[in-house]
Amino acid sequence: MKRWNGWGDDAVELDLPAEAMQFLQQRLGAGVAPVDATLEQACAGIPASRLPPHRLVDTTAEIRLRNSLGQSLPDWLKLRSGQVGTVTDGVAFPESGEQVRELLDYARDCGVAIIPLGGGTSVVGHLTVPEGQQPVLTVNLSRLCQLINLDREAQLATFGAGVLGPDLEAQLRAHGYTLGHFPQSFEYSTLGGWVVTRSSGQQSLRYGRIEQLFAGGTVETPRGTLQIATFPASAAGTDLREMVLGSEGRLGILTEATVRVSPLPQREEFHAVFFPTWEQAHDAVRALAQAKLPLSMLRLANPIETLTTLTMAGHVRLIGLLETYLGWRGCNEQKCLLMLGASGQSDTVAHALRGALRIARGYKGVAIGQAMGNKWKANRFRNVYLRNALWQKGYAIDTVETACDWSRVTPMMHALENAATHALAQSGEKVHTYTHLSHIYAQGASVYTTFAFRLAGDYAQDLARWRSLKAAVSQAIVAHGGTISHQHGVGLDHAPYLEAEKGRLGISAMRSLFRHFDPDGMLNPGKLVGPAAP
Repeated sequence: MKRWNGWGDDAVELDLPAEAMQFLQQRLGAGVAPVDATLEQACAGIPASRLPPHRLVDTTAEIRLRNSLGQSLPDWLKLRSGQVGTVTDGVAFPESGEQVRELLDYARDCGVAIIPLGGGTSVVGHLTVPEGQQPVLTVNLSRLCQLINLDREAQLATFGAGVLGPDLEAQLRAHGYTLGHFPQSFEYSTLGGWVVTRSSGQQSLRYGRIEQLFAGGTVETPRGTLQIATFPASAAGTDLREMVLGSEGRLGILTEATVRVSPLPQREEFHAVFFPTWEQAHDAVRALAQAKLPLSMLRLANPIETLTTLTMAGHVRLIGLLETYLGWRGCNEQKCLLMLGASGQSDTVAHALRGALRIARGYKGVAIGQAMGNKWKANRFRNVYLRNALWQKGYAIDTVETACDWSRVTPMMHALENAATHALAQSGEKVHTYTHLSHIYAQGASVYTTFAFRLAGDYAQDLARWRSLKAAVSQAIVAHGGTISHQHGVGLDHAPYLEAEKGRLGISAMRSLFRHFDPDGMLNPGKLVGPAAP
């Protein structure tokens, strides 16, 4: 069963090697395991629902709790402490677009706000229930999960928007296709969620971000049904897909999505390459991206993330042998790990890998084959379980991601790590921070930074630490010219920083668009852009 207060399947536990714990204790100090509230304790404080009865709406306390929060650190703090705050008044599980339409009419007639829910994996406050007198209904789209149509000639597949990543891929695989969209949240996130938050998968270098994959669909809005037809290309005015992409449920509820699929790859390989320094690694991945080789993935870790990865892996003897070999080849304390992948026809993959490894050698890259790449692929959706394991030892993990042009990438990396360090130093705490470039483009890269720090074991104190860290790193992003979100969307947590990117006129245009489709402001109020200042 899915965890109610953490990540993933509650039967999956990640064992931490002793070396990993020693590493964290040396850098952060000893952690103290927090005492978590039970599900019963968390449910006990939930008040009665304020919703009028409706045949599609469940108002039981546990269902409401399980559908009111996402996976951000503030969400975890609320659930783990039992101080959950305001929760949704009810949850509906529609099984068709017509039932979604019925729920919109019900909400309008009763003065109810609606929060659409996909897989509940948001890390930026998309699901936060607003406080106030207005009742709130969560519309859980998980039952809209079927493959509706597959057009083999056009390589288009239409799904219910609530389909989970594994179910989507399984249905396509049965016909010999893949979408190729693999965010780290893949196992629990949905197609509709990917579209409305502009998600990016780990192999987007080949398959494209979700905006390249999303071809059309159906959106139920308070003003009516918006049908977005599919075209290979169009010069006919505003692209309606772009209004839905990144809209975060503010203009309507996406019920069906048509996506561009690809034949299953004949061959897929992931290789590990080490570079002696960050500067060489940085220049190498830029050269690889600008060479436009048919690769599917480039993922570059900085020296601290490389050290962390090798240490947390355990396998001391094997890692020691690897370190010795790399030292002989000039990769010592400042070494950086690049994971590169290629997917597709066999000859295309061979061509891409030959070209990539040749370019890497020009920057002193040391290729060590597929063993680490295969391990990464096998565990790429398990690594997020580290959050659960570290919490149980008294440590929290949070992340922030941005994207910027190449000239800003290295300054951005340093700025984010320094901002986090200084923010937690104000409370006398250390932070272990490290960075990788998660997605590489000819123009620039996504800078993805992770922060590990000790929990105080007190809800208010831990929330204050997070707020201090989040504000510091978000301000650093804005100051260094990055986007406030490369792949996770905006929600509530990033909304204060959006105007720096869009400008006042751009924010006003977004509000006007949402008001056109949702004149009463009933859909996901406060997310992405708040109300205009009086």
